[in-house]
Amino acid sequence: QVQVVESGGGLVQAGGSLRLSCAASGSIFDIDAMGWYRQAPGKQRDLVATIGSGGSTNYADSVKGRFTISRDNAKKTVYLQMNTLKPEDTAVYCCHADIRISGYSSTRYRYWGQGTQVTVSS
Repeated sequence: QVQVVESGGGLVQAGGSLRLSCAASGSIFDIDAMGWYRQAPGKQRDLVATIGSGGSTNYADSVKGRFTISRDNAKKTVYLQMNTLKPEDTAVYCCHADIRISGYSSTRYRYWGQGTQVTVSS
């Protein structure tokens, strides 16, 4: 089995910073892309940032210059450093990991964490 677990959410004032972590564990052969999405109340889930196995990154326009995604492949962990937070960043942040569970198959499965709440007060 595979587990993906986020941590690091919380309440912060506007202009502050938070660092989210997301660790994958279990029966993992390798991990390709990892990333973060967020969903605010009453809104659809939106991409925040993704990072490939080689370190290539992609960001939503709304977070460029404020958020930084990184990963530690040895720890099977992805991070999201969030700076200059705004009230509109308030959402449940979910991470995903695209995992191959066997070397005998090229199929990758997207596993999701349970989400962590980030609340930014004005």
